Amino acid sequence: MRVAIIGAGAMGSLYGGYLSKAAKEVYLIDVWQQHIDSINSGGLSVEEKNGKVVVYPKAESNPENVGPVDLAVIFVKSIMTESALKKNISLIGPDTIVLSLQNGYGNVEQISKFVKMENIIAGTTAHGATMISPAHIKHAGIGETHIGWVENKEEEKINYIADMLRKSGFETTVSDNVMELIWSKLIINVGINALTALLKLKNGKILMIDESKDLLNMAVLEAVKVAGAAGIEFDGDKMAKKVMDVAFSTGENKSSMLQDILNKRKTEVDMINGAVVREGRKYGIETPVNEVLTKLVKALEKSE
Repeated sequence: MRVAIIGAGAMGSLYGGYLSKAAKEVYLIDVWQQHIDSINSGGLSVEEKNGKVVVYPKAESNPENVGPVDLAVIFVKSIMTESALKKNISLIGPDTIVLSLQNGYGNVEQISKFVKMENIIAGTTAHGATMISPAHIKHAGIGETHIGWVENKEEEKINYIADMLRKSGFETTVSDNVMELIWSKLIINVGINALTALLKLKNGKILMIDESKDLLNMAVLEAVKVAGAAGIEFDGDKMAKKVMDVAFSTGENKSSMLQDILNKRKTEVDMINGAVVREGRKYGIETPVNEVLTKLVKALEKSE
């Protein structure tokens, strides 16, 4: 199987690097030329708890040099999904399967502008990674990967992809309820990302402060209420515990939103906490905590 990773940041590099051990051809596609050149010249270094691993995916800044692939995995920020697909359309053939393992809400709708719905798989991952330098990342958190068709019910292809992910070292489950997957991951990010960005703390540290734990719980309960209105039911207390468990298990990870703030980049807050606010308005549900968190992160973006 020929695989392309669209967006070779920390998470894209992690998945693409380890997938190169199981797939025939894996290409990391990114505009950061120094990163691309360093991977091609010396491989990708992944810092694990027990030492460094070096893997050897191929890397490209020009997707036309790769051409259509069997599987395209999207790891760009949610706010860049549409523009990334436009720039990388040469990777997408009529039978290309596109897998989104992105944060945020609304990625499927953006992907469907370029790809048939029956060729789209959505998914979530609880892994965490941090970019250290070109061709050098830290694997900062380990968790499950869940994937599911958006519309297609064909089992052979998705099971093959899941098996390939497992062989690459990612514990993977196939789900038949993709919207529950998306909402579950969204709620996890709602509870963790904005708080870590605002407080400039690693994931686990927000559990050590009573006030940030309270805010996590409040933001999550708002999101659960909105999800219920959208037809996706969660138990609020159980979901809050799950979010805290993820924060604990990825305790040494800097969330993607915190990394964006530290590197003075635009965050995905509009597609995470902001998505809860937008969906809440649609259903007439007030979401004051998520609205304040969204506005504070956006203010911080402008002040850094």
